[in-house]
Amino acid sequence: MAGHDALPLVVLTEQFAKLPGIGMKTAARLAYHVMSMEAAEVEEFAQALQNAKKTVHYCQCCENLTDQELCPVCEDESRDHQVICVVETPKDIAAFERTGEYKGTYHVLHGLISPLRGVLPDDLKIRSLLRRVQAGGIQEVIMATNPTVEGDATAAYVSQLLKPLGVTVSRLAFGLPVGGMLEYADEVTLYKALENRNII
Repeated sequence: MAGHDALPLVVLTEQFAKLPGIGMKTAARLAYHVMSMEAAEVEEFAQALQNAKKTVHYCQCCENLTDQELCPVCEDESRDHQVICVVETPKDIAAFERTGEYKGTYHVLHGLISPLRGVLPDDLKIRSLLRRVQAGGIQEVIMATNPTVEGDATAAYVSQLLKPLGVTVSRLAFGLPVGGMLEYADEVTLYKALENRNII
Protein backbone atom coordinates (compact mmCIF):
# COMPACT_ATOMS: atom_id res chain seq x y z
CA MET A 1 0.00 0.00 0.00
CA ALA A 2 1.04 3.59 -0.44
CA GLY A 3 3.26 5.14 2.23
CA HIS A 4 0.56 7.67 3.21
CA ASP A 5 -1.74 4.98 4.67
CA ALA A 6 -2.00 4.55 8.45
CA LEU A 7 0.21 1.74 9.74
CA PRO A 8 -2.70 -0.32 11.23
CA LEU A 9 -4.40 -0.22 7.81
CA VAL A 10 -1.22 -1.41 6.13
CA VAL A 11 -0.93 -4.27 8.65
CA LEU A 12 -4.59 -5.24 8.11
CA THR A 13 -4.06 -5.26 4.34
CA GLU A 14 -1.02 -7.49 4.71
CA GLN A 15 -3.04 -9.92 6.85
CA PHE A 16 -5.80 -10.14 4.22
CA ALA A 17 -3.16 -10.67 1.53
CA LYS A 18 -2.02 -13.83 3.33
CA LEU A 19 -5.32 -15.50 2.44
CA PRO A 20 -5.29 -17.76 -0.65
CA GLY A 21 -6.37 -16.05 -3.85
CA ILE A 22 -6.20 -12.56 -2.33
CA GLY A 23 -3.79 -10.17 -4.02
CA MET A 24 -2.67 -6.84 -2.59
CA LYS A 25 -5.35 -4.83 -4.43
CA THR A 26 -8.16 -7.04 -3.15
CA ALA A 27 -6.59 -7.06 0.30
CA ALA A 28 -6.54 -3.24 0.30
CA ARG A 29 -10.23 -3.15 -0.73
CA LEU A 30 -11.10 -5.50 2.12
CA ALA A 31 -9.12 -3.45 4.62
CA TYR A 32 -10.84 -0.23 3.53
CA HIS A 33 -14.20 -1.99 3.73
CA VAL A 34 -13.49 -2.99 7.33
CA MET A 35 -12.87 0.70 8.05
CA SER A 36 -16.35 1.53 6.74
CA MET A 37 -18.06 -1.09 8.93
CA GLU A 38 -19.77 -0.31 12.22
CA ALA A 39 -17.72 -1.17 15.32
CA ALA A 40 -20.25 -3.88 16.28
CA GLU A 41 -19.92 -5.50 12.83
CA VAL A 42 -16.12 -5.56 13.13
CA GLU A 43 -16.45 -7.12 16.57
CA GLU A 44 -18.79 -9.81 15.21
CA PHE A 45 -16.36 -10.51 12.36
CA ALA A 46 -13.41 -10.84 14.75
CA GLN A 47 -15.45 -13.04 17.11
CA ALA A 48 -16.47 -15.33 14.23
CA LEU A 49 -12.80 -15.79 13.27
CA GLN A 50 -11.75 -16.54 16.83
CA ASN A 51 -14.72 -18.82 17.51
CA ALA A 52 -14.14 -20.87 14.35
CA LYS A 53 -10.45 -21.28 15.16
CA LYS A 54 -11.17 -22.32 18.76
CA THR A 55 -14.10 -24.68 18.21
CA VAL A 56 -13.58 -26.29 14.79
CA HIS A 57 -11.31 -29.34 14.70
CA TYR A 58 -10.85 -32.58 12.78
CA CYS A 59 -13.53 -35.27 12.89
CA GLN A 60 -12.21 -38.23 14.90
CA CYS A 61 -13.20 -40.57 12.08
CA CYS A 62 -12.76 -38.91 8.68
CA GLU A 63 -10.59 -35.81 9.42
CA ASN A 64 -13.25 -33.43 8.04
CA LEU A 65 -13.73 -30.14 9.87
CA THR A 66 -16.40 -30.18 12.57
CA ASP A 67 -17.30 -28.63 15.91
CA GLN A 68 -18.51 -31.99 17.26
CA GLU A 69 -16.71 -35.26 18.01
CA LEU A 70 -17.88 -36.63 14.65
CA CYS A 71 -18.88 -34.70 11.53
CA PRO A 72 -22.52 -34.91 10.30
CA VAL A 73 -21.62 -37.42 7.55
CA CYS A 74 -19.90 -39.84 9.93
CA GLU A 75 -22.78 -39.54 12.40
CA ASP A 76 -25.40 -40.23 9.73
CA GLU A 77 -26.44 -43.90 10.04
CA SER A 78 -28.22 -43.75 6.68
CA ARG A 79 -24.90 -43.31 4.87
CA ASP A 80 -23.08 -46.31 3.41
CA HIS A 81 -20.20 -46.70 5.87
CA GLN A 82 -18.67 -49.46 3.75
CA VAL A 83 -17.53 -46.93 1.14
CA ILE A 84 -14.97 -44.17 1.71
CA CYS A 85 -14.31 -41.36 -0.76
CA VAL A 86 -10.81 -39.97 -0.21
CA VAL A 87 -10.46 -36.25 -0.96
CA GLU A 88 -7.77 -33.61 -0.62
CA THR A 89 -9.66 -30.92 1.31
CA PRO A 90 -12.96 -30.37 3.15
CA LYS A 91 -14.03 -28.16 0.21
CA ASP A 92 -14.08 -31.28 -1.97
CA ILE A 93 -16.64 -32.90 0.34
CA ALA A 94 -18.92 -29.91 -0.18
CA ALA A 95 -18.58 -30.39 -3.95
CA PHE A 96 -19.66 -34.05 -3.74
CA GLU A 97 -22.49 -33.30 -1.34
CA ARG A 98 -23.92 -30.79 -3.83
CA THR A 99 -24.50 -33.66 -6.26
CA GLY A 100 -26.92 -35.31 -3.83
CA GLU A 101 -25.89 -38.66 -5.36
CA TYR A 102 -23.01 -39.92 -3.23
CA LYS A 103 -24.23 -41.77 -0.12
CA GLY A 104 -20.95 -43.11 1.28
CA THR A 105 -18.51 -41.53 3.72
CA TYR A 106 -15.33 -39.50 3.24
CA HIS A 107 -11.75 -39.21 4.36
CA VAL A 108 -9.84 -35.91 4.08
CA LEU A 109 -6.09 -36.08 3.46
CA HIS A 110 -5.54 -32.32 4.02
CA GLY A 111 -3.10 -32.05 1.14
CA LEU A 112 -1.31 -34.01 -1.55
CA ILE A 113 2.12 -35.61 -1.66
CA SER A 114 4.49 -33.04 -3.16
CA PRO A 115 8.20 -33.51 -2.37
CA LEU A 116 9.07 -30.28 -4.20
CA ARG A 117 6.91 -28.37 -1.72
CA GLY A 118 8.11 -30.43 1.22
CA VAL A 119 4.83 -32.36 1.64
CA LEU A 120 5.55 -36.01 2.40
CA PRO A 121 3.13 -38.91 3.09
CA ASP A 122 3.55 -38.53 6.86
CA ASP A 123 2.30 -34.93 6.58
CA LEU A 124 -1.09 -36.16 5.35
CA LYS A 125 -3.94 -37.99 7.12
CA ILE A 126 -3.05 -41.33 5.52
CA ARG A 127 -2.42 -43.28 8.72
CA SER A 128 -5.91 -42.61 10.06
CA LEU A 129 -7.36 -43.82 6.73
CA LEU A 130 -5.40 -47.05 7.01
CA ARG A 131 -6.63 -47.51 10.59
CA ARG A 132 -10.24 -47.10 9.42
CA VAL A 133 -9.81 -49.75 6.75
CA GLN A 134 -7.89 -52.10 9.06
CA ALA A 135 -10.72 -51.88 11.60
CA GLY A 136 -12.90 -53.74 9.08
CA GLY A 137 -16.24 -53.20 7.41
CA ILE A 138 -14.89 -51.20 4.45
CA GLN A 139 -15.54 -52.63 0.98
CA GLU A 140 -14.42 -49.83 -1.34
CA VAL A 141 -12.16 -46.80 -1.17
CA ILE A 142 -12.64 -44.21 -3.94
CA MET A 143 -9.56 -42.10 -4.63
CA ALA A 144 -11.02 -38.69 -5.51
CA THR A 145 -7.91 -36.52 -5.56
CA ASN A 146 -7.65 -33.93 -8.32
CA PRO A 147 -6.32 -35.06 -11.74
CA THR A 148 -2.95 -33.34 -11.33
CA VAL A 149 0.56 -34.77 -11.05
CA GLU A 150 0.39 -34.52 -7.24
CA GLY A 151 -3.18 -35.87 -7.14
CA ASP A 152 -2.33 -38.88 -9.28
CA ALA A 153 0.86 -39.59 -7.31
CA THR A 154 -1.05 -39.42 -4.03
CA ALA A 155 -3.82 -41.70 -5.33
CA ALA A 156 -1.24 -44.24 -6.54
CA TYR A 157 0.67 -44.15 -3.24
CA VAL A 158 -2.43 -44.59 -1.08
CA SER A 159 -3.87 -47.32 -3.31
CA GLN A 160 -0.64 -49.33 -2.95
CA LEU A 161 -1.05 -49.20 0.83
CA LEU A 162 -4.72 -50.15 0.68
CA LYS A 163 -4.65 -53.06 -1.77
CA PRO A 164 -3.04 -55.55 0.66
CA LEU A 165 -5.91 -54.82 3.09
CA GLY A 166 -8.41 -56.57 0.84
CA VAL A 167 -10.56 -53.61 -0.20
CA THR A 168 -11.52 -52.49 -3.69
CA VAL A 169 -9.68 -49.29 -4.59
CA SER A 170 -11.15 -47.18 -7.40
CA ARG A 171 -10.26 -43.88 -9.04
CA LEU A 172 -12.75 -41.32 -10.32
CA ALA A 173 -13.29 -41.40 -14.08
CA PHE A 174 -12.79 -37.67 -14.38
CA GLY A 175 -14.93 -35.80 -16.83
CA LEU A 176 -12.67 -32.88 -16.01
CA PRO A 177 -9.76 -31.43 -17.93
CA VAL A 178 -6.39 -32.50 -16.59
CA GLY A 179 -5.40 -29.93 -14.02
CA GLY A 180 -9.05 -29.13 -13.21
CA MET A 181 -10.18 -28.72 -9.61
CA LEU A 182 -13.03 -30.60 -7.96
CA GLU A 183 -14.39 -27.60 -6.09
CA TYR A 184 -15.16 -25.85 -9.43
CA ALA A 185 -16.81 -28.84 -11.10
CA ASP A 186 -20.55 -28.82 -11.69
CA GLU A 187 -22.84 -31.42 -10.09
CA VAL A 188 -23.44 -33.44 -13.28
CA THR A 189 -19.71 -33.76 -14.03
CA LEU A 190 -19.00 -34.94 -10.49
CA TYR A 191 -21.89 -37.40 -10.55
CA LYS A 192 -20.71 -38.89 -13.85
CA ALA A 193 -17.16 -39.11 -12.52
CA LEU A 194 -18.44 -41.06 -9.52
CA GLU A 195 -20.66 -43.27 -11.65
CA ASN A 196 -17.85 -44.16 -14.08
CA ARG A 197 -15.04 -44.59 -11.55
CA ASN A 198 -12.36 -47.15 -12.38
CA ILE A 199 -10.78 -49.88 -10.30
CA ILE A 200 -7.05 -49.18 -9.78
